[in-house]
Parts: sequence; structure tokens; C-alpha cells
Amino acid sequence: MKATAKAIAVNDTIRIANDSLEYEILIIEPGFNSWVLTQPPKGYYGIPFLESKNRSFVYEYNNRVLNPQRYSMLLYPMQINYDMGTHYGLEVNYMLYNYFLYFQQKYKQNFINKRN
Repeated sequence: MKATAKAIAVNDTIRIANDSLEYEILIIEPGFNSWVLTQPPKGYYGIPFLESKNRSFVYEYNNRVLNPQRYSMLLYPMQINYDMGTHYGLEVNYMLYNYFLYFQQKYKQNFINKRN
């Protein structure tokens, strides 16, 4: 991640931002901070793997947002704006990937492509 990017964890809030690319991810999820510490480290997965998984997860998540008759708006309140052409770097992709794993586990959701 570029030198201007920063990650700040406060209680159960994680903010990942890169002002030069004008993006921000804010994860507010009780228990996520401690859970992510039990996962493989950042360098375990390559960026192409993480980007591929995140594209699938974001697609499925956003489809559920658009289908409130079938999926709870409490779990899927708004779409995730993940631009497939932007290279967000390891930090963002790692955290987003792990958030999707945590989300599925905690809320007993089953996305099309799980961990593998």
C-alpha cells in the first residue's frame, strides 16, 4: 500500500483509506478485530487471489442488497462500491476478503464462493 494509505483500528472499527486514490473502507463490526487476528497473515494470499475472491463476494453481496424481498436489509443495507479496475493493494483486499469470511460465518450466510 502506498505511503499515504493508513489503517486505523478503534475498538471494533477499522478504517482503511488512501487519499491519493480517493477511497475508504470502514468496517464497523463487533468482534471483527479479534477474529481477523486469528486468520492467515497478509502475505499468505496473493493480490490476484484476493481481488478475484473480492470481486465474487462483492457481486454476490450487491445482488443481495438489490433483492430485499429475499435478503434482510439489516444484513445487506447498501451496496459496496468496489471498482474492478482499481488496484486497491494488499491491505484493502486482505481486510475486505476477511470481512466477507467473517460476515458469512457470523451471520450464517453462504456466498457462492467461500474461502476456496
